[in-house]
Amino acid sequence: MTTRRTQPAPSRHATHAALPARSPSRRTLLRTGASAALGLAAWTALTLVPATAARAEDLRIGLSADVTSMDPHWNNAGPNNAIALHVFESLVFMDKNARYIPGLALSWTPVNATTWEVKLRPNVKWHDGTPFTSEDVKASLERPEKLTNAPGSFTSYTKPIARIDTPDPLTVRLTMNVQNYANLANDLNSIPIMPKKVASTLAQNDFDSGKVMIGTGPYKFVRFARGQEIVMERNPDYWGPKPAWDRAVFRIITDSGARTAALLAGDVDVIEGVPSADVAKLKQNPKFRIEQQVSWRTIFWQMDQSRDNPPFVTDKAGKPLGKNPFKDARVRAAISHSLNRDAIVSRIMEGLAVPASSIVSPQIFGHPGTKPDAYDAARAKKLLAEAGYPDGFGLTLHATNNRYLNDAAVAQATASMLTRIGIQTKVETMPVATYFTRARQGEFAFQMLGWGSAASDVALRSITGTPNPKTGYGTWNWGKFSNPKLDQMIETSLTTVSSLKAREDAAKAAAKFALEQHAIIPSHSQLAMWAMRKGVRYEARTDEWSLAQFFTKE
Repeated sequence: MTTRRTQPAPSRHATHAALPARSPSRRTLLRTGASAALGLAAWTALTLVPATAARAEDLRIGLSADVTSMDPHWNNAGPNNAIALHVFESLVFMDKNARYIPGLALSWTPVNATTWEVKLRPNVKWHDGTPFTSEDVKASLERPEKLTNAPGSFTSYTKPIARIDTPDPLTVRLTMNVQNYANLANDLNSIPIMPKKVASTLAQNDFDSGKVMIGTGPYKFVRFARGQEIVMERNPDYWGPKPAWDRAVFRIITDSGARTAALLAGDVDVIEGVPSADVAKLKQNPKFRIEQQVSWRTIFWQMDQSRDNPPFVTDKAGKPLGKNPFKDARVRAAISHSLNRDAIVSRIMEGLAVPASSIVSPQIFGHPGTKPDAYDAARAKKLLAEAGYPDGFGLTLHATNNRYLNDAAVAQATASMLTRIGIQTKVETMPVATYFTRARQGEFAFQMLGWGSAASDVALRSITGTPNPKTGYGTWNWGKFSNPKLDQMIETSLTTVSSLKAREDAAKAAAKFALEQHAIIPSHSQLAMWAMRKGVRYEARTDEWSLAQFFTKE
């Protein structure tokens, strides 16, 4: 999941709470070319309708994950958010290193302990030619609360707002529920803005058909063929830098080998989520280039820590266990020590990841500087015995098979490691659309999730905060972990405005405490990678998003 908005903006405007980011590189490995040929056949077979024919000024991007809706407030998932950015923009943008910069807002300034004043960019027009105003902002910020059945709610970013006032067309005043709210830039970055007349639309079909796809962004909507293709055309009246391409064609190619095959065959100009086994081969081919940096996305495991008898937890004979082992911190610690993260990174991820020790990757604001729990199978078995499970128990682990880099293989490796310490583990993987729906409904007990964030306290709020509809905490806390002390630490961090250092210190403390409690089990942080034909350039982004407006021509 990812939840941030990105765009270019003039650098002369001051911003608030900019976050540091670094971009370490990682090694890549070799592979043979057999799977590419198989992948091409797979990609051809999976194409249900003829792909849009290329034109001289088309940019064709092979996406690694499905896009489930054109409604930018419907599902807070990275693939949806990235596509939405081409049409719908946010008040605050983010650069390639996860730093906040002005967007549709030129500034966001605290007036007093509970009030922020947001000054909007003048002379911005919607795609239908009408002017962008503060009333549009108000309607957009109020809309997520109305989408009661949304599978990935955006309300964690709007709950802190108690009142929205619009004193003039280019000014918005936000009264917050809490004093000294330090996370407004993140929240304003995360909510797409749409015209007031569109914000009243709750029907998904009206977005998917293009009927209400009216934004301020650099591209205009043309077509959405679910599971196959999304087409955008350049907005000639865009207020910012004009895109280099007349059209952007996004092709959904979730099969890794098929993506590489499509690039090699010239069917697309660029692919994201480059298969780890293809990296070295593509680097050696003078017709292509690779761009990469460590992603902000951490892959981790969530455990049901709420129900007394969670599903898919059994004794060794396969009968319901009758109690929840994940409520015991010793069991959670045992699981963490069972993971050989170095082996996952070197063998499964083929060096294209780093071991994870927190909810955010090492370069992100608020990472506590901790090292991953050491792989120690003997200690893990001892902890299980102390918790009352000397012979372990049975478990079915659930994961995606088309969302994260090598996700199904990571799931299989993790299951093997758990089995070695006595937790007899089966694996069930499925496509992301099915998986997220079932996971959110509480159908699993031990599940994979990937999350990218610009700050650890922001991630903790969504992933480990006690679920609370009033505050917006815990919107992605599938395991229902709850710790009042951690909630307080998160709130303290999010309301620390005395200095950026003071806030980061508070965020680090919260992240470290969550790790000590094993609220989640971090696995690894993957690299964000793109492969493209010569003639196309792109600067790798820590948010992993493929944004057509930033691809340039040589």
